Amino acid sequence: MFVNVAARSGVEAVTSKPANREQPATAADVVAETDGGPDADAAEAPAKMTTVGLRAYYGKSEAIKGIDLPVRDKRVTAIIGPSGCGKSTFIRCLNRMHEVVPGAHVEGKVLLEGEDIYAAGVDPVRVRRYVGMVFQKPNPFPTMSIAGNVLAGLRLNRIKLDNPSERIEKALRQAALWDEVKDILDRAGTSLSGGQQQRLCIARTLAMEPEVILMDEPCSALDPIATARIEDLIHELGASYTIAIVTHNMQQAARVSHYTAFLYMGELVEYNETDTLFTQPSETRTEEYITGRFG
Repeated sequence: MFVNVAARSGVEAVTSKPANREQPATAADVVAETDGGPDADAAEAPAKMTTVGLRAYYGKSEAIKGIDLPVRDKRVTAIIGPSGCGKSTFIRCLNRMHEVVPGAHVEGKVLLEGEDIYAAGVDPVRVRRYVGMVFQKPNPFPTMSIAGNVLAGLRLNRIKLDNPSERIEKALRQAALWDEVKDILDRAGTSLSGGQQQRLCIARTLAMEPEVILMDEPCSALDPIATARIEDLIHELGASYTIAIVTHNMQQAARVSHYTAFLYMGELVEYNETDTLFTQPSETRTEEYITGRFG
């Protein structure tokens, strides 16, 4: 089933306040400081992806230590934790990006609609066509125009479109960028501002029509205004796509996600609905981290 699903024409790869280390005094204050996250009463969705006993290594060093975690369908899941806890490694395992690092390997399973993406015979390129990635730093191709950047994944994978202009407009509209660039599509992608470049990279991922989008701290290099635009975009995309986002910003996690997973030293400490995790954490380490007592 996975090979058939992965062969679809979808591809790769897809005003915020910094967390205060001394405040808030309680976990509930983190949620109270936000403008309100996604609907907490939404029915629990089935898992689009699930990790089972996931372990990730750099050589002999174990970075991810046996994590079992669902990533729910058409919901936003935030991955939080201090620097070096394995957040980015974990999310890169979800589309087999981790294994491109020399000496890196994975044990356990990552199930995509019930099929193990690490099973023998599964093409990692097809996995990445189905599970897109948006990186921490905007990375438009410098020699390509705005339009060329949107179509880059399609062209690299030799996917032909009957109407490429239609796909460009659709992706840019989905990324909330069309109105800003519709008259300058022939300009270099790098001519845009940092926030626009990140939305262009999101459009590049969306052009491949994936069903899962991974975001590795997509706002960390952006100013507050650009960050707010990206957060609004995540809200909109969460209705149609399964999204997993790594963030170091507690308030951002509370604002944009339906579910949150707290990682510490490569282990999953706690996973729950975002409102519950931030207001009634079941683990002491979770409360200490989200209230700024460590990390």
